[in-house]
Amino acid sequence: MIGVAVPAHNEQALLGRCLDALERAARHPGLHGEPVRLVVVLDACTDASAAVAAGHGVLPLVVQHRNVGRTRAAGAQALLDAGAQWLAFTDADSEVADDWLVAQLALHEAGADAVCGCVSVADWSAHSPQVRGRYEAHYRPVEGHRHIHGANLGVQAQAYRRAGGFRPLASGEDVALVHDLEASGARIAWSITPRVHTSARRQARASGGFADFLLGLEAA
Repeated sequence: MIGVAVPAHNEQALLGRCLDALERAARHPGLHGEPVRLVVVLDACTDASAAVAAGHGVLPLVVQHRNVGRTRAAGAQALLDAGAQWLAFTDADSEVADDWLVAQLALHEAGADAVCGCVSVADWSAHSPQVRGRYEAHYRPVEGHRHIHGANLGVQAQAYRRAGGFRPLASGEDVALVHDLEASGARIAWSITPRVHTSARRQARASGGFADFLLGLEAA
């Protein structure tokens, strides 16, 4: 079984599109009927995120961590307890490609214990052209890249356990997990094949995340 975990903190505006995309990915014929279980981990939500999840037939996992590392870890543990053999992670403000899971599993079948994918920004309207230019000058979506995004990450269950799972970090939990995977001897595919569009919003949900990175480019 494939497990997909999505952390969410007050994401009612974008969560529905995220779940629509994940549902298409879960139905992809390239999975050959492999079951997919989705968990949305609602962390201290005070909006209608729970109703959005319920509207997609997803029973949310409710936590009060206010910590993205602990929230991702809670989603991963729920999926492991349900029997997931592959864990995939994205974010509530992101939309995965229809073949996202197929691409991750193909890399796993080719020998990867974990997959780090890239992200592309769907809408730059919240930022100046200078921010976009600085971002594109820095970001290189090529095979063998070294970018790490919680919005586009996959890992085999045993490799995740060996690495110790997500650390309880307020930010950088995805980077820490990948470093722990490398230290444990996991084989990592740095690939552009699994594709994810993410938002360039200015209001960060996790301090030190992608939104703060873009604001840092603006300040520069």
